[in-house]
Amino acid sequence: MNAEPISFEKYLHRAGFTPMSISSYLYSTKNFLAVNPQAENYGYKDIINVMEDTAKIKTNTRYRIAILAAIKKYYDYLIAIGKRHDHPCRTIHIKHNRDRKVIHHDLFTSAELELLLEREERYPALKLKNQSLISLLIFQGLSTGEIIKMKVHHIDLDSGKIFVKERKNTMRRHLDMHPKQYRILDRYINESRKELLKGRVSDALFIGKLGVAASTCEVGYLVEQFDSLFPGRNLNPTTVRQSVIANWLNEKKFSLETVQLMAGHRFISTTLRYRRNNQDEKRLLINRFHPLG
Repeated sequence: MNAEPISFEKYLHRAGFTPMSISSYLYSTKNFLAVNPQAENYGYKDIINVMEDTAKIKTNTRYRIAILAAIKKYYDYLIAIGKRHDHPCRTIHIKHNRDRKVIHHDLFTSAELELLLEREERYPALKLKNQSLISLLIFQGLSTGEIIKMKVHHIDLDSGKIFVKERKNTMRRHLDMHPKQYRILDRYINESRKELLKGRVSDALFIGKLGVAASTCEVGYLVEQFDSLFPGRNLNPTTVRQSVIANWLNEKKFSLETVQLMAGHRFISTTLRYRRNNQDEKRLLINRFHPLG
């Protein structure tokens, strides 16, 4: 016979939480389950609705943060005992501040971004390196900081996946390669990168002209070389990333949750900034989700 799964309380004890934290988690989870008897099967949107309802009753942000923390521990527990294989609210967070605006008229369409792959280079090794770097900007929407921290093993050509490490403002994620990237990345990693290293040893994915890891300045300089394609427009790595995220939502019509995960946003309200709505609709959306993220 299979052994009975441990209780939620024992799970918390084994996880090393203090008695005070355990008491708080048990109390909050008990109330959550009393109101939501089907919670074991809840999805992302269900938890969003729960937190919206909580916000109507409890305006104190710290209280809602505590409730959400307990709910997350409950789903951690369900995964640990094998009752679930996914976590419905790991990406949901509560915050205080509002995000900066996205200036939509500064952004670029997917077709415009792909023009950045057309740059001519005198040296084939540099061309493949620059195309590979640009491809991560325009297809995965990576930030400059994420790109310069990329390692060779973060690119899995066999599975077609790109791993992005967690950073202060973004979450870790595995992203699909775009069909146009396979050959570029393959040739760069297995041919051009070795040439650029000039005998040096490095696990950095992108190597600069001097045979060392590429810098933030190099990424910015590379993008700015395309200014002539878009006279009078603000082309830089930030507006490229913003354009990619906005295009996922507005061109490709990906769901809000999908885009949040792909962009690595910690808060859904950050993702909401990229949706092109009229101001009234946008205000309603922000009011609905804020301060959830």
